[in-house]
Amino acid sequence: MTINHTISVLVSNEVGVLSRIVDLFSGRGYNIESLTVAPTIDSIYSRVTIVTPGDDDVIEQICKQLNRLIPVIKVANLSLGDAIEYEIGLLKVAVNDENRAEFMNIVAQAQATIMDVTDKIYTVKIDGDEQKVQTFAELVRGYGIKEFVRSGKVAITKSGQFSNFKKQKNEILNSAQA
Repeated sequence: MTINHTISVLVSNEVGVLSRIVDLFSGRGYNIESLTVAPTIDSIYSRVTIVTPGDDDVIEQICKQLNRLIPVIKVANLSLGDAIEYEIGLLKVAVNDENRAEFMNIVAQAQATIMDVTDKIYTVKIDGDEQKVQTFAELVRGYGIKEFVRSGKVAITKSGQFSNFKKQKNEILNSAQA
């Protein structure tokens, strides 16, 4: 059975790392549904969050191949454990005088935020899990979505899955100084 899995990869923050990860996926015919990358609180590392479809065997293979890349420090399949997943959607929606009150009610019920209002176009931010963002987009589709952008998923474990960063950082710094 093929389902989407969320893989979190801690990497050294250096030039070409993202390219190597993407090359690994494309070279083996794996698809990437969502990809987010940003430095961690310690800027020598970056966190790469990848959402990819596959059965358990394919995901296990992807994780093993990612672990073999030199700048990769740690790989975790967040689909296996307790993780918090989040994304943001921005929508430009056509709203007129007749449907404004109903639209504003939907925005309030979804706990979305109006970011900008221009002549008959409302830009709305919705955040939460993937299902919440998608459901909100479906609810306002009838008004006329002019543009829809999603951030891609970010995720973090509830447990200390990556808690040994400090030890690994010291090892990296010590080997670089030697």
